[in-house]
Amino acid sequence: MTRAPSFCGVILAAGQSTRMGRDKALLPWPASNSGMALSHTFLSSTIAALNAVNDMVIVVAGVNAPYLQPIVYGAGASLVQNRNPEFGQLSSLQVGLGEVLNQGRDAAMVTLVDRPPPRAATLTTLRLAFEEAVQRRKWAVVPEYQGKHGHPILVGREMISAFLEADVTSTARDIEHHNQQHVEYVPIDDPFVILNVDTPQDYESLISPPGLPSSASLKH
Repeated sequence: MTRAPSFCGVILAAGQSTRMGRDKALLPWPASNSGMALSHTFLSSTIAALNAVNDMVIVVAGVNAPYLQPIVYGAGASLVQNRNPEFGQLSSLQVGLGEVLNQGRDAAMVTLVDRPPPRAATLTTLRLAFEEAVQRRKWAVVPEYQGKHGHPILVGREMISAFLEADVTSTARDIEHHNQQHVEYVPIDDPFVILNVDTPQDYESLISPPGLPSSASLKH
């Protein structure tokens, strides 16, 4: 019987958040419009969520590394810096996945920092789905909500290698689609897997009833 993969969570947090106007990793979450002070953020909440189902969690930062470092270490995660974040999201993914291998892990659960953390049940479902999919020689599992693909994606050593060997001018989506025969898409009842919070309006709509913004950006 194939042994269970050794998982490492990876959070990509090197973006400049230009449309938001402030670092999205530091947005308060759980969000509140009550004016009460909150100590948790998108980043710390996502670290906590991933820590529950991974051996360890790695955060990939860019020039914002000094600001994220206290949160990362305070939440029990590790931090690596993408020295060239201007090359795009794939460059951060390659930095994070390289560290996964350096840490002796052979699978990764990769998500983005620009959203609320997925629900615990979502992460458990995806991990179990991946462990079953690798028995069918799949390389990755991607969550799907209402026909749209999102995060976190779960990748094994073969897909990690595909990402690491790709030219930095490519995109993660290009590589996923090129290897689509090796990817399993898993329906998930969690709208947060496809939610991007890109602007102040997106965030404000998220913290206003009924909670899920109709104007927020949805992946794919």
